[in-house]
Amino acid sequence: MLEVVNLSKHFKQYKAVQDLNLHLKRGEIVGLLGPNGAGKSTAIGMISTLIPPTKGEVYVQQKNVLKHPGELRTKLGVVPQEIALYDDLTARENLNFFGRIQKMKRAPLQAKVDEVLQQIGLQDQGKKLVKHFSGGMKRRLNIGAALLHEPEILIMDEPTVGIDPQSRHYILETVKQLNREKQMTILYTSHYMEEVEFLCDRIYIMDRGMVIASGTKEEIKNILSAEQTIQIKLDQKNDTFLQLLQSQPVISSIDVQNQQITFVVAKGVTLISELFKWAEDTNATIIGVEIQTPTLEDVFLHLTGRALRN
Repeated sequence: MLEVVNLSKHFKQYKAVQDLNLHLKRGEIVGLLGPNGAGKSTAIGMISTLIPPTKGEVYVQQKNVLKHPGELRTKLGVVPQEIALYDDLTARENLNFFGRIQKMKRAPLQAKVDEVLQQIGLQDQGKKLVKHFSGGMKRRLNIGAALLHEPEILIMDEPTVGIDPQSRHYILETVKQLNREKQMTILYTSHYMEEVEFLCDRIYIMDRGMVIASGTKEEIKNILSAEQTIQIKLDQKNDTFLQLLQSQPVISSIDVQNQQITFVVAKGVTLISELFKWAEDTNATIIGVEIQTPTLEDVFLHLTGRALRN
C-alpha cells in the first residue's frame, strides 16, 4: 500500500533523515516511534509530499508519489503535529473549508461533515468557535479535517501531544475504530511507547534520523531475549551508589529517573545480594527491587543508551 525507499533529507550538513526504508500493507497500523528530534516529522513531511527529499522514493499502490503528487494526495489524509485550524471559524466552518479544498461538492460535503463530527465526538460542538475549544477538542477536529475525503491511508504525526488523558484515550480508540471498520491503513508517529504498543501491528524505531529496529512488538522485544531489566527504587538519590553501579561490567544501559534506577543485565545474572551490599557500602537505602520482562522502552534504552523522552 505504501512503500518508502532510501528516503533522506539533509539540511546542509545536518542529516535529519538518512536512508529511511519502510512499508505498510493495506489495513495495517504501523508505528513510527522515536524521541523528539529523531526525524519522524521530517519523514512524514516527505511521505506526504510537503517536503522535497534529498533523495529516495515514496510509492502508494506502486505509483511514485513524488512524481504524481496531485493524483495521489487524494488517497492520503494527514494529521499534522501542529494544530492546523482557524480559531475564528466554527468547527463546522473549518470542516467545510477543508472539504472545499479537497474539491468536495456541497451536498455530499454537508453529509460528510455531520458524519465526521459524530465520528470525532464533536456533534454537539459544530457551531462553536474553535478558539473556545480545549486542546483535546482541537486535536480531534484536526483529525476530522483529515477524514473528510475518506483517505485510504491516514498519516498521524503525534496527534496526542499536550492533551488530557480523556481526550488522548478517545483519539486512540478512534484510530482503532477507523482501522477496524474502514480498513484504513495508518502510519502513526509518537514518542509514547504505550500508544504504539496499544495501536500498532508493526513498529519502526527511529533515532537520529535512522531506523534502528523494526518488526512486530514481539520481534522487537526479542532483541533483549538474552537480557533482563532490573529496576531499583531508593529512598533518595545517591550518586556514590550510582557510580558503583556504573563501574560494574555486568550492568549496562543505566537510566536514572530521580530515585529510580533502571539497568540491563544478562538473563540469569542474579545481583540481589550484591545490590544490597553495594547499598550498604555507599549508605544508600533500597526500598524496592523489581526484575522485569523486556518492554519496548527497555529495547529503546538498550539500542540508544537513552530513555525515549530524553
